[in-house]
Amino acid sequence: MRITDADIALAERLADTAGAAIRPYFRAAFDVETKADQSPVTIADRAAEQAMRALLAAEVPRDGIAGEEFGTSEGSTGRQWVLDPIDGTRAFIAGRPLFGTLIALVIDGWPAIGVIDQPILKERWVGAIGRPSTFNGQPVATRACRDLKDALLATTSPALFGDGELHAFEHLDAAVRSVVLGGDCYNYGTLASGWIDVVVETGLKLHDFAALVPVVEGAGGRMCDWAGDPLTAASAGDVVAAGDPARIDDILEALACHGH
Repeated sequence: MRITDADIALAERLADTAGAAIRPYFRAAFDVETKADQSPVTIADRAAEQAMRALLAAEVPRDGIAGEEFGTSEGSTGRQWVLDPIDGTRAFIAGRPLFGTLIALVIDGWPAIGVIDQPILKERWVGAIGRPSTFNGQPVATRACRDLKDALLATTSPALFGDGELHAFEHLDAAVRSVVLGGDCYNYGTLASGWIDVVVETGLKLHDFAALVPVVEGAGGRMCDWAGDPLTAASAGDVVAAGDPARIDDILEALACHGH
C-alpha cells in the first residue's frame, strides 16, 4: 500500500480547506436540518464538504470520493478519499469545540491515511500506515494500561447503542475505572495522545471511522470491530479502539456478553 508525502500533504490541505469553511459558522446563527436518519446537518457541513470535493477534483480527479453529505464516486485508481466534514454535528450546533473534520485515504478498502482536525482549537492528528502519528506536527503515543480496571473508557452516547449492544457496553463500563461521554471523533485523538484508554462505539459508517484507524494505530494503539477483526470499507461499524493493544482481548471478552 503505497502512500506518499504528497498524499499526506493533500490530506492536510483538505483539513485546512474544511476548517476555513467551518469557522465562520461556529457559534453563529444558522438553520439546522434533520436528515433521513434523524441526524442533524448544517450549512457548515455542506460548505466544508463542497470545498474539500473541489480541491480533490482539481488535484486527484481520478480518485474516488465518499462524503457524508454528497455521496460516493468510485474513481478508477483503487483510492478513495473518505470525508466527514463535521463529525459531531450536535457538539458543533451546541457551540462545543469537540467535533472534528475527518479525512481518510482508503486504498483497496483499507484506511491508509487519516486526519482528525479540530478547526476551532486548531488541533490536528495525522496518521499514515507505516509512519508515526502526529499531533500538531509532533509525534504522539498512546499510554500503557496494565489492567482494564485502570482504564478510562469513552463513548459518544449510550443512547446510540441497541439493546444488546447497550448491555455489552454496560458490562465493559462495570469493568473499567470510569467513563467519559460525548466527544465523537475527538475521543480517538485524545486516545492517540495518551489521555483515554478505550473507545467503544457501534453503528458507525465508513466516513466515521476510516480516518481514525491510521491515527490510533500509528500512535501505538489498535482498532478493530467487536469480533476483533481489522476495520475496512466492508466493516459493519461496531468499533473498538484501545490505546494499549494488550487490552484488546479483555475488552472484547467484556463486550462478548451481548451475544448471550
